[in-house]
Amino acid sequence: MRTTRSAPGNRLPGVFGEIDHIGIAVEDLDGAIALYRDQLGMREQHRETVEEQGVHAVLLEIGDAHIELIAPIGPETGVARFIERNGPGMHHVAYRTDDIDDTLRRLVEQGMRMIDREPRVGIRGSRVAFVHPKSTGGVLTEIVQPAEDH
Repeated sequence: MRTTRSAPGNRLPGVFGEIDHIGIAVEDLDGAIALYRDQLGMREQHRETVEEQGVHAVLLEIGDAHIELIAPIGPETGVARFIERNGPGMHHVAYRTDDIDDTLRRLVEQGMRMIDREPRVGIRGSRVAFVHPKSTGGVLTEIVQPAEDH
């Protein structure tokens, strides 16, 4: 697993590898794509409906990472509730890992509050889990183990 150096005092050296993507909650997916692709020059890489998470999702390339635009499938989804409370905008930061099971184990051992204790299916067949924002300074944090073919 690719790891990073930790600052002195960090309890979890090297838990997170690289940033996988930044999730942006949007109400108008086509309008957001026009902004990021057509005006900001990011190449659209993948589009998918992720039923398990209740979103239509689009990945746009930015360096080795992505911007993930997410629009709710319906009004009862987590992203719809997020937009209702906060408006559209940054939803989460996702970090890539080669072994999500080990990463989750390490986070739980350190007492991090988890939304998911078991991975679920994410975009492009990835395995994902979320760390509660109360454990990460108010930022919803996603851990992503990409599918083998990505």
